[in-house]
Amino acid sequence: MDRALNSDPVNTADTEGRQRWRNWIGFWLLGLCNNFAYVVMLSAAHDILQKQESQNSTTPAVLLADILPTLIIKFTAPFYIHKVPYGFRVLVCFVTAVISFLMVSFSTTIFMSIFGVVFASISSGLGELSFLALSVFFRSYFFLLVFPSSFPQWRRHEDGHSPSTVVNSQERRPLIEEETDTDENSETTQEERGVRQEHQTLTFTDQIYIIKGLLKFIIPLGVVYFAEYFINQGLLELLYFPASHLSHAEQYRWYQTLYQIGVFASRTSLVCFKIRKIFLMSLLQCLNAVVLGFAVYYQFLPNPWVVFIIVLYEGLLGGAAYVNTFFFIREETAKHEREFAMAAASVGDSLGIALSAAAAFPVHHYFCSL
Repeated sequence: MDRALNSDPVNTADTEGRQRWRNWIGFWLLGLCNNFAYVVMLSAAHDILQKQESQNSTTPAVLLADILPTLIIKFTAPFYIHKVPYGFRVLVCFVTAVISFLMVSFSTTIFMSIFGVVFASISSGLGELSFLALSVFFRSYFFLLVFPSSFPQWRRHEDGHSPSTVVNSQERRPLIEEETDTDENSETTQEERGVRQEHQTLTFTDQIYIIKGLLKFIIPLGVVYFAEYFINQGLLELLYFPASHLSHAEQYRWYQTLYQIGVFASRTSLVCFKIRKIFLMSLLQCLNAVVLGFAVYYQFLPNPWVVFIIVLYEGLLGGAAYVNTFFFIREETAKHEREFAMAAASVGDSLGIALSAAAAFPVHHYFCSL
């Protein structure tokens, strides 16, 4: 309904407020569910390999299986994924996540377990870049998000344009609006300007130009994730304290759990404070990796509780780097470029994780040989 025809602005404001909260809850659940399979596979890496009684496999192998499919998807999908409606993407994420759990649960060989992890990676990678891009339209998918009537969930528009070019400015408006304009003429002008902007299609040259501009965000985010996953999958399994009442597997699971708690807390911190200097968090995360690397080599830490604190801090840094990176990308990117930019920038964390897996293999074997 046109706002100009609505005779009750108070009710309109209440309705928009409820929709905003509904969208916030929807995206919170989308992020939680999307990361669930990926996180479970990494947290249970020690148990997955132990279940198969594999003497030659290491947790970096699970990390590699969990990140390579995601990396491939994130490198390629931003250039073609806009042709696939969001509804189909969500269904693919759901199906592959279910398959991953079934394969790992009922696996009888290490190959089957690793293949199950690959399906979790496909689900997480496709979901992450899709939901980041989807946040440009707003801010569960099927029942919680309040979709405009013409939003192309299941098919592309008849004129052949992708979903990113057919939704009008009212539908493309971000979930969190810094200010609202009560003047009808001003609002109309803004919408007309938004329509003109958002119907601009991005050429391949435009996309490459946007990616170059994103490097200032992608590189520090990649460094943060390189350092933290080098810790998680290359070092933490080796930080074992036999004198503790916790078994080796229990210590490893607590390391991973506390890391995820830190990530969860810091990813919800954006409403309290914002950090523009992502490079600072990159340096601090690298310092964590160096300290824990020396801890593995010299065995100078007295008990697992010290590692628990460091790992929790590591998670706080990682989550803060992630959420602030995408917040500032959204703020500093032109409106018609945001959907592509959000999807393309998601490659940063996956690239860092993949490189950390490659580095963790020789380091893990070296420490094990001592």
